[in-house]
Amino acid sequence: MSSPTTLPVDPRIAPEACTTMAEVRQGVDALDRALVTLLAERQRYMDAAARIKPDRSVVHDDARIEDVVAKVLAAAGPAGLSPAIAEPVWRLLIDRCIAHEFGTFDRLRGQDARSD
Repeated sequence: MSSPTTLPVDPRIAPEACTTMAEVRQGVDALDRALVTLLAERQRYMDAAARIKPDRSVVHDDARIEDVVAKVLAAAGPAGLSPAIAEPVWRLLIDRCIAHEFGTFDRLRGQDARSD
């Protein structure tokens, strides 16, 4: 098992300390770059899932989707993230990750792409 890595985030002013839109935008841009890095890592986990899962029928798992959303919502509150942002963002993320996983699953097995 590999050790966790620290995600570098560019220096930025805390949101509460921002006094200009330039400072706000700098902070948002720094966080967006960090989020891209995290999402790319999440995508690699979807690639691993596509490699590991034995059958295409288990790529989409409704119970797992609801489990992930519940965990995100449980973490959102203490982090100060509105559930009105967290839930739809994660549901879209999950949807796109499943589509990616289907494509990877098919590509790894030399199957034609299917619409799901």
